[in-house]
Order: sequence, then C-alpha cells, then structure tokens
Amino acid sequence: MLWIALHLPLLSLETFAATLLNELAESALALVDAHHIVSANAAARALGVKPGLKRATALAIAPQITLGQADPARDAQALIAVAHTALAFTPSVVIEPAPADAAPHTVLLDVQMSLRYFGGLPALRQRLHAALAPLGHRLHTVSAATPLGAALLARVHRELDCADLDATRRALAQAPIWLLGPGRAHWEALQGMGLRTLADLGQVPRAGLARRFGEQVLSEFDRAMGQRPDPREPIALPPSFDTCLELFARADTGEQLLVGAAVLLTRLVAWLSAQHAFVRRFTLAMHHEQRSRRDAATPGVTTLAIALAEPSRDHAHLLVLLRERLAPLQLPAPTLELSLHAEDIVQRAPPNTELFPTPASEHEGLTRLIERLQARLGPEQVMRIAPVSDHRPERATVCRAADAQMRPVRAARASAPPADLLVRPVWLMQQPEPLAERDAGPLLDGQALRLLSGPERIETGWWDAGLVERDYYIAQQPGGALVWVYRARRPVAPQTPSWFLQGRFG
Repeated sequence: MLWIALHLPLLSLETFAATLLNELAESALALVDAHHIVSANAAARALGVKPGLKRATALAIAPQITLGQADPARDAQALIAVAHTALAFTPSVVIEPAPADAAPHTVLLDVQMSLRYFGGLPALRQRLHAALAPLGHRLHTVSAATPLGAALLARVHRELDCADLDATRRALAQAPIWLLGPGRAHWEALQGMGLRTLADLGQVPRAGLARRFGEQVLSEFDRAMGQRPDPREPIALPPSFDTCLELFARADTGEQLLVGAAVLLTRLVAWLSAQHAFVRRFTLAMHHEQRSRRDAATPGVTTLAIALAEPSRDHAHLLVLLRERLAPLQLPAPTLELSLHAEDIVQRAPPNTELFPTPASEHEGLTRLIERLQARLGPEQVMRIAPVSDHRPERATVCRAADAQMRPVRAARASAPPADLLVRPVWLMQQPEPLAERDAGPLLDGQALRLLSGPERIETGWWDAGLVERDYYIAQQPGGALVWVYRARRPVAPQTPSWFLQGRFG
C-alpha cells in the first residue's frame, strides 16, 4: 500500500482569510479562542503577535491587526472540499481524526491502485497539487506505506516520499515523539527519560511503557510502523451539495458577496469533480442580519437561483454568471452568511481538449455568451431569429427569446444539403426598396447590377390578401458586394418599378 498525506498547517487562517477582501487578507491576521491567540500569519508574527498571547496583549502590541474567531466548523467545511478534490484521484480518501489537544487538518489518500493510471507518483502528485491550487491552501505532501505514518510525517516534513515500509520506518525513527497523542500528553516525563524520537521509544521495554503511559502509545506506534493493522473507512460523497460560509463583515453589495461566493463555488467544483459531474442549476442563499431587518416583512433569506443552458463545472464560467446576477441585486438587509445548494447535476464525458475548434466547442462558446447576456440583461432581452413556415421573406422569420440550448442546424452531408437550406441574406430590408431600371435591368446607386443566379420564383399569400409573385436573383454590385433583388411578375400599377432590393449579404 502507498498512502499520500495532505496536511494543511495553516488551514484555520486560510479559511478565515478567504472571507476577507484582498487588501485585508494580506495584512496581519490572527485567530482567537478563549481570549488567547491560537494562530497568526507571517505579517502578525513580524509584529510580535504569536500563539499563546492574550487578546488584549496582541492588540496592545499591534493595534492594526485583524482578529477573527477560531471556528472548527469553518475548518471542517474547507477540509471536506480538499477531500472531495482528492476523490477525483482515488476512491479511498480518509479525513484523519484530530487528536483531543490538536487539529492536524490532514487528508489521506490510498493511491496504490492509481499510480499506473496517472503515470507514477511524481505525475500524480503534480496533478493533485494542480487540482488543489484553486482552494488556496499551503500543503505538506508526504507518501508512506502506512496511513498513520504518512499523517505523522506530513506534520514535520513539507515534502517526503517513502517508497516502501522500510523507508517509512526509517523516516519515522527520526520523527519527534510528540507526534503521537500520548507523546504530547506525557512530553515532560518522556523527555526526562531521555526519549525524544520514535526510535528511542522503540528501545524501551513495551510492558513497562504500557504500564506507565497506557496501551494507546504502543497502539499508535505499531500502526505507524506497520506492525498492527490500521483499517480506514473512506468517505462517501453526499447525494446533494450543501455548504455555508460566515462572512467576516456584513455585506451590503453584490461585489462584497462575490468574495464569499467564490469560495463556495470552488467547493462546488471540487464536489462535482469527485464524481465527474456537471451542474445544471444551483442556488445561493444570503442570510440577512436579524437586527438590520426593517420590519417583519423583510425576508430573513434572499435566494438566487442560477440555471445553466449547458451543464458546467468551470469555476470561472460559474463565477461570471453569478457576478452578473449579483450586480443588479438590491439586498433588503445586510448579509452575514452565505450558503450554496446544488442537486441538479448530470454525469457526462469531460470536455474535449482539442487543438483546433470543433462545432461542439464553438457552440459552447455561443452558449456561454448567451448565458452571460441573459444574466446581465434578463432572459426576455436577448432575442434570436426563428424561422416561420412562410415563403415570403418579410414573413419568414420572427424574433423570439434566445434559447442557449438550441443546436445550430447543420447539413448531414456537404454533398447533399437539405432542400430547405436556401441561400438567404441575414440583413433584410424592413420594406423592399424599389430600384431604377436601365434596359430592363436593375440599378443600385446608379450602377447596373450583374445577376449571378436565379430566378427563384415565389408565388404565395393568396389566402391572406398578401399575394406575392416574384422572381428572386442574387446580384453583384460593381464593387463586389452581393445583394438580393427580385422582379415583380405583375406590377401593381403601370409606370411602377418592377425591380426591388430585398436584402444584402454581409
């Protein structure tokens, strides 16, 4: 077996910073629990703020520091997103339980059966880091032959590869004894006995060690060394996606909400990638501050449903749609918490990474353009030209609301196009424009037109008093531009024009 441990040493600070605007997230930050500093970033440590200080002392040393409350539930939500990302590489993913007095924040992957598929451990590690990069966490990555051994080593090594059990045991032998749970609880007694590494612990008689410090220390030692079974139960994906995020400061505008919403979308993409699925619809809920609600009629939650024409798990595309919907939104009250729900998903093959564009990829680009325009302007403000069963050109099309899911009509074979795919200009005149004549031929802007093809005869409309009897031609101007003209077979009255301009080819 080969396990990869992903340890996130700064998870609490990173999840807190994710709720802040960029300028604030890069300043001095620290987390507080029970009125004491429990974590501080590099900028805060440079000012003299470090774990263990009282909250008042930290503010006295660095008044400009931003303090947040440590939140294990917030950390757990972020750790689940890491585990979901890892599920795209192996079905055996385990969240390492946290000891009573520490929070290691570690995810374990059994990758033995995945190595060949991904081309070996270095290639798998590279792709795993690329997949985890959008989550924005600092990672310690260690591979070892036992799950507990990998978890312990990941806490003291940023990168380490132990190819087999012997290499794992050698690395563990040099690891500090406080990595074990009982080692932290009895650190002073063990240090007084001269026991500082796991190798030292292995030299002590087991019976006496168990009597003094309990069986747990031997159990953890044996499981880490591969001398005792250590079965792990992999996590299972929930059937629907639900996540939430408490904002550091109340949000009054869509741009402020987008900072937290981007974090939730990243978690959604991780959940989708774990099951090779794409989302068709998701809902963002904005939970408002109770004391800022004007009256009982002000809703406590505002929901925003996002429906996609084509299923997607592209974070950038989902964020663009959400930004367009949030921009015009007027919040009835400030928002303190966001939640995201998705259950309408579809499993399909991943998108083709072709070198040159194909009809499918071109249609995807058109679909995303229509989705973005509809999100910004409204569904009824984006129109398309739809055909109507009428041979008269001025009545053959109508404008309707755009449907991004509609596929463009294509001929089955270039050698045998359908009969109804006739050559027509997109730009038609609102009313046919009469043309002057010379020698029974049409003139446009005083220049004679050259008839290239035709006639195409249209005789219809007798049933609704809109009778037309026309012969259509594709004509060319002296400059090379193509136009669509027709000749009325029966002039309405004597001395009236018989040639008319119907449209122009773009």
